[in-house]
Amino acid sequence: MPLVSFVPPSLCLAFFSLLDRLLPSLPPTVRDVDVPSLFRERFILSGYRPVGLSWRSYVLSLFQIHNETLNAWSHLLAAVCVVMRFTVFTVLRGGGFSVDVSSLPLVLYVFSAVAYLSCSAVAHLLQSRSEEAHYSLFFLDYVGVAVYQYGCALALSLYSSDITWTQSMLGQVFLPAAAFLAWLSCAACCYAKLRFRRPYPLYRKLLQVAPLSVAYLLDMSPVAQRLIYNRWTSNPALQLHFLQVVLFLLSAFFFSCPVPERFYPGYFDIVGHSHQLFHVLLSLCTFVQQEALFEDFLRRRPALVRHFGEERLLLACVSFPCLTLCCTMTALAMRRRAQAQLTKEQR
Repeated sequence: MPLVSFVPPSLCLAFFSLLDRLLPSLPPTVRDVDVPSLFRERFILSGYRPVGLSWRSYVLSLFQIHNETLNAWSHLLAAVCVVMRFTVFTVLRGGGFSVDVSSLPLVLYVFSAVAYLSCSAVAHLLQSRSEEAHYSLFFLDYVGVAVYQYGCALALSLYSSDITWTQSMLGQVFLPAAAFLAWLSCAACCYAKLRFRRPYPLYRKLLQVAPLSVAYLLDMSPVAQRLIYNRWTSNPALQLHFLQVVLFLLSAFFFSCPVPERFYPGYFDIVGHSHQLFHVLLSLCTFVQQEALFEDFLRRRPALVRHFGEERLLLACVSFPCLTLCCTMTALAMRRRAQAQLTKEQR
C-alpha cells in the first residue's frame, strides 16, 4: 500500500512544489502505525504528520499535502467567505445597515459561524503537536460548535419564526432550552473525547451525536413550522431553509459513517474521506443558512422591536456571551482533567 494513494491534479502539484521551494522544508508524512493511536482515524492509513514537531511546523503544514490539509482549508476558506458575504450584504443589501438591537442577533450569528469554522480549522491544523494539544484543541472545536448552535437558535427564533410559533409554549421556552442543549452538546463531546480510547465503542458516537441531533431538531423548529404550513414558491427563504436541511442531513451522514474509506482503506487518505465530505457539506450548509437568514432579516427587521420589545431582544443577545462563557469554562475543566490523565499515564 503506497504512502499516498491519491494523485492530485498537476496544477496542485505545481502549487505545492512552489511552496516547498519558498517555505522551510517539513518532515514527510508517515503511516498510521507511526503515530500514537489517539491521532489515528479508522481506514486512513497514511498522510499523518509526525507528533512532537514545533508549533511553527504545524502552522506551515497548512501548505503541505497530508490527510488534514483539506479539513483545515475547507473551514478556513469558509470562514473568510462568510465574512466577505456579510460585508457585501451590509453594503449592498442592508439598506443602511447599522448594528442596533434589531440587527445584533444577525451579527452574533455571523460571529458564531466564523467562530466554529475557525476553531475547527485550527484544531485540525495543530492537533498533531501532542496528546495534550489534541485534547485542548478539539475541546475548543466543541466550544465553537456549541456557540454556532446557539447563534443559529437565536437568529432563527427572532428572524425566521411565525407569530403562532413565537406565542406557543415551545416558543416561550425555546432560547433557554437551546442554550442548555448547546452546552450539553459541548460537554458530551468533550467527555466522549476524553473518556474513550480506540477502538471506540459505538456508544461513544451516540454520546456525541444524540445531543447534537436533539439540539438541531429544536433549533430548526421555527423553520419547520413555516416549511410545513407555507408555500415555498412565494418565499425564497423557505427554499433556502429546505436546502440547508438537506445539506445538514448529508453532512450528518458522513460525520457518522466512515464512507467511502471504509470500503477502500488507504485510497481516500488525502482527498475524499468522510470527514472532508462532512466539512465541505457543513460549509455549504452554513452558506445557505446565512442567505436564508439574510432574506428573513430584511423581511422581519422593520417590525422586530415592536413585536418582541427592546428589552427582550437585549436579554436574548446577552444570553449569547453567557452561553459562550459556560462552554468555555466546561472545556477548560475538561482540559485540566485531560492534563491530569496524561500526567498519570506518563508516570
